[in-house]
Amino acid sequence: MTEPVRSADTPFPVAVAAGQTYFWCACGRSAKQPFCDGSHTGTGISPVKYQAPEAKTVYFCGCKATRNAPLCDGSHKG
Repeated sequence: MTEPVRSADTPFPVAVAAGQTYFWCACGRSAKQPFCDGSHTGTGISPVKYQAPEAKTVYFCGCKATRNAPLCDGSHKG
């Protein structure tokens, strides 16, 4: 499996809609960060499905090192 690419040094704030499904880019190669565009093909890394429980702003991980995928856990600070 290929290692993920760090796509940003900070999280991506996204206003999500209640009940909407999002696919977070786990490989870091997507041109549509923080979401998957299929660039992971052949890497062995798959996008992570996130279903918003409510309408609010969430912070999707940009450094790809979170232990709380797909959401930021502050790993970019370390």
